Amino acid sequence: MDLEDIAARLGVPVEDVARVHRLAGDRPSAPLPAKADAPAILDRLAVRPDDAAEIMAGWPDPDSPLWTPELRWLLDRSIALVRADLGGHEWLPPGPELPRDRGPAWQHLYVYAYLALLDVVRAFHRDHGVPDAVSWTTLADLGRNLAVDRRMHREGWPVMQSWLTLHARGSLYELGRLQHQRGEGSIGLHIPEAGPLTPQAVTDSLDAARAFFPRHFPDEEYTTFSCGSWLLDPQLREYLPEDSHIVRFQRRFTLEPYEEPEGIDADVEVLRFVFRSLSTPLDELPRRTALHRAVVDHLRAGRHWHWRRGHFPI
Repeated sequence: MDLEDIAARLGVPVEDVARVHRLAGDRPSAPLPAKADAPAILDRLAVRPDDAAEIMAGWPDPDSPLWTPELRWLLDRSIALVRADLGGHEWLPPGPELPRDRGPAWQHLYVYAYLALLDVVRAFHRDHGVPDAVSWTTLADLGRNLAVDRRMHREGWPVMQSWLTLHARGSLYELGRLQHQRGEGSIGLHIPEAGPLTPQAVTDSLDAARAFFPRHFPDEEYTTFSCGSWLLDPQLREYLPEDSHIVRFQRRFTLEPYEEPEGIDADVEVLRFVFRSLSTPLDELPRRTALHRAVVDHLRAGRHWHWRRGHFPI
């Protein structure tokens, strides 16, 4: 099969397949866990029973009729692509967005890639002395994201499949309330869907990171915490009280000058994270909280949200 044939069979642009071929090359892939071990692994990764059942139903058994040659090629080369960048910390799409309505093999192909990389990234963690508890807590973001994707009626996965390569390469670590991403001189902060963003929980997570990175990555020097998010949009202060968790989180940061971010629509991202829906009409979105009302009223007024970046010293 040549690349054009693979792309045609997958129903994706040939440029996307060529990118996978170029980045993966002939680099080594990695095997999936034994199928018999998979249910326990999925449970440890916080994968819900309904998502786990789909993953098991589409498992890439050697004789599975669900797995066509082009799907097997993409799975193998996607694993190799991500593995080749082990230790990297940039955004890394593992492959093209697939038509996920064709069955569980198509729907969860990048989940199988993630599972195949578990032993690889766990070895990376061990080499850096990362405790097992931190390792598994970090990697269990898979289950959280699958649950969100289900809530979003499968609208969320194209972003999530790239997001999860940070975990699979040893770039991101969940330390208490926040996730912390290794970078160039800066630790990037991410806010998972994991309860209230209380000031004390944030402080505790920052303190954990201040101890974690010098201990486990002593050759890397970090001087700042940074964050890029709609949560840092100062327009939120027009709607939220000064003592709200979001406003108090904002006050930690010095904002960088605003620039329209390439490839990010802040209005879409706000809807993704606040409502977990990209297709519900504004008039049908809930208005239960001050944040709900702020998002809807702002957009209904014809205004737009902004994606802002900020930082503060470690």
